[in-house]
Amino acid sequence: MTAHGRSGVLVVDKGPGVTSFDVVALLRRTLGVRRIGHAGTLDPGAVGVLPILVGEATKLMPYVIEHDKEYRALVRLGIVTDTQDLGGRVLSTSPVPPLARQRLEQAVQPFVGRIRQVPPMYSAVHHGGRRLYELARAGVEVARAAREVVVHAIEIETMTETTVTLRIVCGKGTYVRALAADLGASLGCGAAVEQLTRTRVGPFRLGDAVAWADVTGAEPARLWERALPPEAVLRGWPLVRLDTRGAHAFVHGQAADVAGLPAETPSRLVMVKDPSDLFLGVGESMAGGRLVKPSRLLHADRPRTDIRPA
Repeated sequence: MTAHGRSGVLVVDKGPGVTSFDVVALLRRTLGVRRIGHAGTLDPGAVGVLPILVGEATKLMPYVIEHDKEYRALVRLGIVTDTQDLGGRVLSTSPVPPLARQRLEQAVQPFVGRIRQVPPMYSAVHHGGRRLYELARAGVEVARAAREVVVHAIEIETMTETTVTLRIVCGKGTYVRALAADLGASLGCGAAVEQLTRTRVGPFRLGDAVAWADVTGAEPARLWERALPPEAVLRGWPLVRLDTRGAHAFVHGQAADVAGLPAETPSRLVMVKDPSDLFLGVGESMAGGRLVKPSRLLHADRPRTDIRPA
């Protein structure tokens, strides 16, 4: 099978100093594929989990983006920068007041839950047809509307007189740099991110990611060996396995009869496979779980697209 017929998910441990787009461009050349994209931008200075979707798997991008994310952030207290991390221009410094762990634990609590957050100027958010970071590099600052984001948890792992290491679990669109800056402002001394590692995106964990040295130096066949099947994106979802007749209807855009799907909700998204365990796509259950209609089809135009070593 040619490279162009392959699909899957390559979970990369992104190295420092490269953009998420740089990773995609590198792997597009290395793997010889056209359809490829990343699921969730990481700052150039940040490292950690960056899921790369290849081929048919790119159709599942919306579901990866919805996954929650986990970070480990080393935050430097007593400093404010224009980028909200230590890679930026220092705007001010302040002495750090003596902070007991209990005081810090109280300080992070207002940032847990549904909160409103102003995106940093140095971010990929669009404004007037341009990315905010492009405007920031040109010396232009614009007003940004606060956005609602969800922070599931913030835990203090370690702390010194001038630093705190935070474990943060959050939903899409959350900027850890903004969290750190807002925390610093609440403490009255300012703060900026010193080191940022994304340790998880949904089911994809750092320990399972391809090391950055292997991404930049491995042969394509070795990278294909590390690729996960597209359905890895939906790990933990309810599974519907259709019979031959139902699978034929499903891949032709029709609702299919299904038995055994829990009917506690009238409508839910499910992973759909055929009798041979081939992943067909994402379905939406209907009629109390008696039917499933196609929401997003994969592999419908070819008999199979396994990932195999080159």
